[in-house]
Amino acid sequence: MIKMARPGLFSILFISTLLAFLGSVVVGSSYVGGRELLTVLSGTADQTTRLILLEIRLPRALLGLMIGMTLGLGGAVLQGFLRNPLAEPGLIGVTSAASLGAVLTIYSGLSALFALALPIGGITGALLAVLLIQLLAGNNSSTLRLILAGVAVTSFASALTSLVLNLASNPFIALEIMFWLMGSLADRSFEHVWLSAPFMLLGWCLLLLQGKALDALTLGEEAAQSLGFNLNHIRTYIVIGIALSVGAATAVAGAIGFIGLVVPHLLRRWVAHKPSSLLLASGLGGACLTLLADIAVRILSTGTELKLGVVTALIGAPFFLLLIMKTQKELQ
Repeated sequence: MIKMARPGLFSILFISTLLAFLGSVVVGSSYVGGRELLTVLSGTADQTTRLILLEIRLPRALLGLMIGMTLGLGGAVLQGFLRNPLAEPGLIGVTSAASLGAVLTIYSGLSALFALALPIGGITGALLAVLLIQLLAGNNSSTLRLILAGVAVTSFASALTSLVLNLASNPFIALEIMFWLMGSLADRSFEHVWLSAPFMLLGWCLLLLQGKALDALTLGEEAAQSLGFNLNHIRTYIVIGIALSVGAATAVAGAIGFIGLVVPHLLRRWVAHKPSSLLLASGLGGACLTLLADIAVRILSTGTELKLGVVTALIGAPFFLLLIMKTQKELQ
């Protein structure tokens, strides 16, 4: 059972996420207000309003909610397991491998044949990354070896992605790949929601179940093992959970960075630095921040819509620098 260290924190996060979700549904180039929402709910809306709300904005808002939840939860779990405040879901190579899988479908032309080829390729890349990480890390390895395996997979997948871009003779394909790598929720449909939802839900379950183990790890690996936790099993569950959820998120939206790094840090002191309490809080916080960033994308865009990954990077990069400076001061 997940307990909140501060009364009302869960309620604040839930209400904030709900408001951000509603804002994501109504904000856009075409005005939609409360009256239009009521007509859709009552079934009396005209075809244009139904198309805008139910076919364009609702799947985009649902994906923003799910992807933000995935990134926030994944960041909190990895920071707790690795006991590294700079850890985030992309650290173990899943994001880069999922991006490579999707990029290959664009390069080969499969994404032009049917729309779901791109997310399917991304999910396949993420699952293959898990197998490779498990192979490199071994069955009885330290967290350091897991990090090194993730860095190796990330570097290799990034190099292959760059190679694909270099070999793309068609400039339109290269441009499409670049735009996809920036990360976006635009032009997503319910097909993307239904395809990614099962992987994300299964990943969330695997990650949320590790709360007690993460609490025990704050005492050290030996103490956690003495309390009956098998660290190899926990590591496997976490890697698979990250691969399923973050891989699916990257497959349908591209690379969206810094959410998994920023949100756990913002909320950690509000849960008394307890890893198990931070998991669900970070998930809701990540969902809220992703939805707000996507709303900002639509408000700030003029001619060409900004990419969500660009906005989250602009938010997260300064925070990352402040975190590094804070860490340096603590070590002095």
